[in-house]
Amino acid sequence: MQQRIAAAKANIEELKEKVKAARETTNDTTLKEVTKDLPSLPKSEKLKIRRTLKGHLAKIYAMHWTEEANVHHLVSASQDGKLLVWDGLTANKMFAIPLRSSWVMTCAYSPGGNFVACGGLDNICSIYSLKTRERDATIRVSKELNSHTGYISCCRFLDEKHILTSSGDMTCILWDIETGAKQAEFVDHNGDVMSLSINPADKSTFVTGACDMNAKLWDLRSKKCAQTFQGHTSDINSVHFFPNGMAFATGSDDTSCRLFDVRADRELMKYSQENASCGVTSVAFSSSGRYLFAGYDDFFCNVWDSLKGERVFNLQGHDNRVSCLGVSSDGMALCTGSWDGLLKIWA
Repeated sequence: MQQRIAAAKANIEELKEKVKAARETTNDTTLKEVTKDLPSLPKSEKLKIRRTLKGHLAKIYAMHWTEEANVHHLVSASQDGKLLVWDGLTANKMFAIPLRSSWVMTCAYSPGGNFVACGGLDNICSIYSLKTRERDATIRVSKELNSHTGYISCCRFLDEKHILTSSGDMTCILWDIETGAKQAEFVDHNGDVMSLSINPADKSTFVTGACDMNAKLWDLRSKKCAQTFQGHTSDINSVHFFPNGMAFATGSDDTSCRLFDVRADRELMKYSQENASCGVTSVAFSSSGRYLFAGYDDFFCNVWDSLKGERVFNLQGHDNRVSCLGVSSDGMALCTGSWDGLLKIWA
């Protein structure tokens, strides 16, 4: 039996090499080569801090902008046990939602602006309706989604009725918010799933990054993994789709960000500095996709030219790890959240 297993393993490795060789024959050029004559982005036009959002009393772990048009609202989650909903233009707090568990790791704003969600070490994804409030004006949990056997690392709304969650139990789940029922489970990772991103151009696919060092593209229709992308040498902490939905970026503990193309089924670019020693916590694209923003453990946010692979500049403003970041739906502002308890809006 052991011999048969060993033979099967050897056969698998052989086939893997054949697939790799076949793919290499179609790889006729690199993104760096194609964009070498493209002018570099100006390094002088640096973003400035326009707002500082003060209100959290502990480390901020997550933030997310609403997708509503002409609205600059965002939600943030901190281990002070609060979800805060902010108006990014005025820097005013709109809602303060007390959480049952302060060990929160992720938060999300629904596309229509009706709900916010969060999850963390309680293994539960909690949904809060911003439209229904108690007499004492507090917002209570409207639904608790409880099926994961590990922590909730990331959650993102598909629409006002469905939400996707990723977890430390190595799975992702699609939920019906109204009934609280599990609609589909996505199983293929061999490590904690740390992040997910829904395709902005086609909501039927999403991508995940995990501690098995792989990123995977999933299809909601087949409920299966469609593609696996390898290249990182440590945990992937963050994934984010390119605006056209044809590529995505990843950020990892191996200190690099990478750009993967869905159609080419391969890595297009690696964004890293030679002497870098700290991991990437979060990534996001500008609305055009030309800028890639990456938050790091060393308190900085690097801004990369996604086409040329060059660092354009870095943003310094936090006194601790940049744990999360995101670009507003109109592309006019970048928000960074940090363990220093502050959110900063850059433009």
